[in-house]
Amino acid sequence: MGIDITVAIDAMGGDHGPHVTIPAALEVLKQDSEINIVLVGLTEAIEAELSAHGAEKGPRLRIHHASEIVSMDESPQSALKNKKDSSMRVAINLVKSGEAHACVSAGNTGALMATARFVLKTLPGIDRPAIAGMLPSKKGMIYMLDLGANADCTPEHLLQFAVMGAMLVSCVEHKPKPSVGLLNIGSEDIKGNEVVKQASELLRASHLNFYGNIEGDDIYKGTTDVVVCDGFVGNVALKTSEGLAHMMAGFLSQEFKRNFMTKLMAIFAMPVLNAFKRRLDPRRYNGASFLGLRGIVVKSHGGADIYSYKHAIRTAIEESRSGILRRITEQLELEHHKRNLTAENMNAPEKVSL
Repeated sequence: MGIDITVAIDAMGGDHGPHVTIPAALEVLKQDSEINIVLVGLTEAIEAELSAHGAEKGPRLRIHHASEIVSMDESPQSALKNKKDSSMRVAINLVKSGEAHACVSAGNTGALMATARFVLKTLPGIDRPAIAGMLPSKKGMIYMLDLGANADCTPEHLLQFAVMGAMLVSCVEHKPKPSVGLLNIGSEDIKGNEVVKQASELLRASHLNFYGNIEGDDIYKGTTDVVVCDGFVGNVALKTSEGLAHMMAGFLSQEFKRNFMTKLMAIFAMPVLNAFKRRLDPRRYNGASFLGLRGIVVKSHGGADIYSYKHAIRTAIEESRSGILRRITEQLELEHHKRNLTAENMNAPEKVSL
């Protein structure tokens, strides 16, 4: 038997609020007897949704009232300053107090990151938290970070992202030495700007399983388990990929609806098309991790449906069970110790032979 995990759910967050967050939470409770859920938000709205699903509060399902809601277009500054009793903030407070092991929210990304960073603070050795997400590849899933939290990064930041990403894959995917690639405009060491070149040197000198520089097409080849980049590049790559996927789906739909013969062909091709759709279904990869905080926070897509939101909750549970915060801290200490030893050796006076 494992340890019971408690997840605080921002029940009001996202485009659909309780109509998605609560049914998803109820399904997770049915599937895993070692999970406890705290639904955070407007008590009346939560109770109404529970009643609609024939569910009640109990030892494994609690309600924690929060009187405010952060809107999807609200500025992070406004949410942080003016919404101190928001469902988002209260859920994060439960993680800080130890009442919950993790928080899941489909709310405003900027507000969630700003609030989580303010309330939880960062782990020792982490300057900035990063957003890590899963993407499908030819070899399975890869993890990419940062996906938008930090537009401008130093080489040290990229090294920290690499450590966090590697520990995430090691914990969640149970890979002892996940490979790490640094996203660049070429695989050669001479390519890229100075930040990327210096980051490459830091990664090569680290304890991580550093593959080297990788290019954009390596993401979906699955060349490495972890792809590291700054938040500007990562977010552009992610949104470009999402746009391409929507365009391809649209093109396929248009071609199969072109005339009677293509519609007939679509019927015969349906099993293949459905399998293809399942393989690339973005709902299976929902749940971006805010890594580097002194607590586990998972961001669900704002428009997530029940199936998709359930995956975000599962991500939070898996990270909680894996001890990822401890693993990140230990790996950072190891890297810090190695760099100190290297610096001491470089500064040590040379011995003179007599």
